[in-house]
Amino acid sequence: MLTLRIDPDASPVFRWDGAAYRTEDDRARVTPYTHPMVEHLAASDGARTAVIVRERVPGRPAAPAELVPVTPAEFDAITSQARRWPVDHVLIEFTPHRPVRVTAGAARSTPLFLAHQDGVLHGSWDMADLAPFAGGIDPQEATRLLIYRPRYATGTPFTGIHRLTERATATFSGDLVITYPDPVEHAEPRDLAGGDADGADVLAAFVAGIDTALDARPIDPAATVAHLTGGLDSGSIGTRAAHRWPGQINTATLVVIGPGRPQQIRRRWEMRDKVPFGPQDLRLDTRDRLLFGPGCGRVRGEPVSPYDEPLYELFTDLNGQIASLGAHTLITGLGGDEMVAVGSEESARAALDKAQSFDLPWLGPRARAAIEYGDVGIAPPAMAGGITLLAAETVAPPLLRAGVWPVHPFMHRALIELGDQLPFYWRELKQLQRRHLATFGLSHDACNPELRESFAELVEESLRVNGLPLLHRILQDGSPLIEEGLVDPDGLKTAAAELDGTAYQEHFHSKLLEVITLDQAVRAFLS
Repeated sequence: MLTLRIDPDASPVFRWDGAAYRTEDDRARVTPYTHPMVEHLAASDGARTAVIVRERVPGRPAAPAELVPVTPAEFDAITSQARRWPVDHVLIEFTPHRPVRVTAGAARSTPLFLAHQDGVLHGSWDMADLAPFAGGIDPQEATRLLIYRPRYATGTPFTGIHRLTERATATFSGDLVITYPDPVEHAEPRDLAGGDADGADVLAAFVAGIDTALDARPIDPAATVAHLTGGLDSGSIGTRAAHRWPGQINTATLVVIGPGRPQQIRRRWEMRDKVPFGPQDLRLDTRDRLLFGPGCGRVRGEPVSPYDEPLYELFTDLNGQIASLGAHTLITGLGGDEMVAVGSEESARAALDKAQSFDLPWLGPRARAAIEYGDVGIAPPAMAGGITLLAAETVAPPLLRAGVWPVHPFMHRALIELGDQLPFYWRELKQLQRRHLATFGLSHDACNPELRESFAELVEESLRVNGLPLLHRILQDGSPLIEEGLVDPDGLKTAAAELDGTAYQEHFHSKLLEVITLDQAVRAFLS
């Protein structure tokens, strides 16, 4: 939600120039992301200065942009309130002869990446802005990506570029130190009061939680689109939003290929027919849009973040279509999986890791050695799960480039706390979302899809058609991943030959996507 360039020795006097807060000597500059859902303010007590960029909350006008002179007591009150802000925010504090402090809020909708060079701190929500400061490949984070075992932490695949995680504080006075916060304690599942045989109380609490999450921000339904994939999570959030604002919430999605395609189309049609969504429904068909095509920014050598998923090009196009409707806000179902995960996210992830085999033949010796250290240095438990926080950071930059702000109701405290306390039955197979959708009169088919609606078939075809030439380029021309011992060329050659044949195994060969996207990223960032 901002970019920054800060020299700690800059003049302490800031002013608003209409686009950014900057010092008189222009050695420090903070540029907020301009959007109707975002506000920014600054205050100074004559010695200390605070700049705050944050999501707006309803019921109050946007804060004035001009720097406000305040007393020391008022300054303390402003910064204290900033740290308690209920939605996404970043607080930057300047004090003469002391390190600059940058603190992120708990409710992250956007990322903030940091780097420093020659005594100057740089930051941006777009990792590509920091490409000039990438020093090399971080083997720990690169390995996490190669084995598809992401972890929420300050590290990125590039030495020199760091992530400011939720509630963490970065201090900078020539060197950068990021300090994690204390862990968030979560409630345990509990029995329902009085048994609640028909589930009415749980469904009412779910609806109330969605409403609380939607009410946390000043959503303008006429400028808002729901990401309605047909899935249970986006369906639950989207249908409730449409019920609250009849006829105003338009919809958008990518249409999958494969066996689940007719089912997705049919189920989405029923949701839109039974629930009062807006008149516009954007459907970007992926049937003729293979990944890594000639129009893909990655293939063209652009510095696309390795955290941007392989469907980056498709979502970029869809986001542009959303903006063309005049919409500036997108409501998603991101985080629904974690809300109803059976057991804590950490224990579920640990069990999955133990069940998986990371003996991928294309892993180089350095990657194999790094696997056991994958959990070292990760952020402590937060209100939202680490995987959900990473997912939110993945979808945000392509949206922000299109001028669209993301809203993820499942990441709001009200729904997270409800999910923490749900009994097993309501979590299993997403019974909560299924039964909620049924309250709108949707059919059994709409609430209980039999086939998987996914991008698995698109990934397979993309790897066979466009991925193979990219893998052959790695083998023929070399790659920084091979040079760093993260990818073994002989193992990769074997996997490419299998991919070119008929032995495709989704759980195994689909991970070659990570080899391609990471190779393309390191080429672009480190060139």
